[in-house]
Amino acid sequence: MARGAAESYDAVVIGAGVSGLYALHHLREMGLSVRVYDGAEGVGGTWRHNRYPGARVDGPGSPFYCYTFSDELMQEWDWAETQPTQADVLRYVDHFADRFDLRRDIRLETWVQSAHYDEAAQRWTVETSTGTRASARFLICAVGALSAAHRPDMLGIDDFGGECYHTGDWPRQPVSFAGKRVGVIGTGSSGVQSIPVIAREAAHLTVFQRTPQYSIPSRNRLVTPAEQLHARENWDDIRALMRRNYGGAPFLINQRTACEDTPEERRALLEKLWEEGTLNFLTGNYADLLTSEETNHMVAEFVRGKIREVVRDPDTIEKLMPDYYLGTKRPILDLGYFETFNRDNVALVDLRRDPIERITPSSVHTASGEHPLDMLVLATGFDAISGAFLRLNPKGRDGVSLREKWRDRFHNYLGVTIAGFPNLFMIHGPGTPGVLYNMPLGAEREVEWIGGCVRHLSERGLGAVEATPEAEAAWAREVDDFANRTLFPQADSWYTGANIPGKPRHFSVHVGGPLYFERLTEVASAGYEGFVFEEEQRL
Repeated sequence: MARGAAESYDAVVIGAGVSGLYALHHLREMGLSVRVYDGAEGVGGTWRHNRYPGARVDGPGSPFYCYTFSDELMQEWDWAETQPTQADVLRYVDHFADRFDLRRDIRLETWVQSAHYDEAAQRWTVETSTGTRASARFLICAVGALSAAHRPDMLGIDDFGGECYHTGDWPRQPVSFAGKRVGVIGTGSSGVQSIPVIAREAAHLTVFQRTPQYSIPSRNRLVTPAEQLHARENWDDIRALMRRNYGGAPFLINQRTACEDTPEERRALLEKLWEEGTLNFLTGNYADLLTSEETNHMVAEFVRGKIREVVRDPDTIEKLMPDYYLGTKRPILDLGYFETFNRDNVALVDLRRDPIERITPSSVHTASGEHPLDMLVLATGFDAISGAFLRLNPKGRDGVSLREKWRDRFHNYLGVTIAGFPNLFMIHGPGTPGVLYNMPLGAEREVEWIGGCVRHLSERGLGAVEATPEAEAAWAREVDDFANRTLFPQADSWYTGANIPGKPRHFSVHVGGPLYFERLTEVASAGYEGFVFEEEQRL
């Protein structure tokens, strides 16, 4: 290869997480040459970086948080617990990479620093941190919906002299909390999972809470041999059920509304679901949970009642009472979160009443006083869904960057393509069910649609495919329409970008679940309605 020449592939995939690995496998099975780049030292994506204490799957539990395309993979992998740990998921992903011989086409510790589209050649060129240049017809962005860790801009945060860690970028070496005064800022999913673990070891833990959370017991336990056998013997039926479920989980959807039951019947259902735990507390709940304010208030008050039953201190109870619509922020599963606040070595600071004023080298100062700390844990979440795509910031037609394109809204079509960016595909992008869906299953279904689109081009001798601006505008209205039928947009959440200052505020998740994938099928069946194609250029 001549000095400076670009390596040539049919497709370049950015990201070696759950989505990127399946994209590599699927496209390679189609006969394409594929190269994957990832900045980490191993595969796993978000699951490699989020190794904070207590990190577990908080979606559908084992053995259903998995790839579904391979019966052999399902038959040979044994999950230990119903809500697998980060380490168990990473072992599964490593096994997948080895099982399908994926590593030979992956370049690790290699960050993609730029990506731009060459209109004349109908190809994308990427440049990496190792000096490699690669050219490909198709660019697949599997950069992760929850991978761009958000570090809050707090006065003095860079001056803190103790240990400081972000849950979304946890260090590889073990972190000890023993004998230390630890502060955790944030009570989203990673905060709720890590706080009970840290509290058991730390000399003292101070939790800085901005938003009190609804959290559902995960009821984590060992997967029994009988459960594993049942899943294997009935895998076809379970997989079909997962595809029908709005969250991609193996749960039946409750079709009843709350008004169809008596108060006694409602209470009995909620008690049953609470005792069972898992996200089925939401998916198995009343069908109008996320559309009826009255039903939502009834179920939310039930959950608040459960918090009151667990927590002993009246002032702490008051601080822990959530006041948003249940289910409209990221659902959280926990293992003893509320019980943690009964410990003598745990204190809760309500940042709504007592905001952080500054951080010093040895403490956090709130309006009421100083909280001396040896360690600060930032459980402050992510620039979710769009953040990692914007950090990549590819440049499409006429050199227009994604940051320019997405200045006021995350314009796209079907959540997988962007007008002005031919032959670029996203996985779990804005406008997909993504973060509200079983991530491995959703990745499979999106990648399979992308593969079908690529095949459509190849079979017809076409060189490029691109969404139209009109299709983007119609898709934005469609996503908004689905969301506005629900209570989702009424919450300040990272679904709407509320956690990132200056981020465009709109609900960027498709809440239709299986209806979204039906739309993908409809578009493809209609000859890829909403797209324009170019003949292949012969250079």
